[in-house]
Amino acid sequence: MTTRNLLSDLPGDADAEAFERLAGTEAVRIERIVSRGHRSPASGWYEQAQAEWVALLQGEAMLVFEDGERLHLRVGDWVDIPARRRHRVEWTAADAASVWLAVHYPADD
Repeated sequence: MTTRNLLSDLPGDADAEAFERLAGTEAVRIERIVSRGHRSPASGWYEQAQAEWVALLQGEAMLVFEDGERLHLRVGDWVDIPARRRHRVEWTAADAASVWLAVHYPADD
């Protein structure tokens, strides 16, 4: 058994977001993501083969979808993003770590 606190031992300032696999199988992946003012590249979209359920545990962020929908996420907010729905992170809080809990799982095709 493994136990830890999701808000402890956060990586320090970094040029890139920190992704940490916490648990899972080949079909389901659970990870912690730590962002510090990071954003997606302006020229691209995330378009994943798996669905992604993500919750913001700390910080603040803005998700933008290709169809123009925008979600301003604050502590405790979560979203279930269907597979292949194009999206990106427009911004994350610059003055503190934004901590995400993400679950990637097979899409219902």
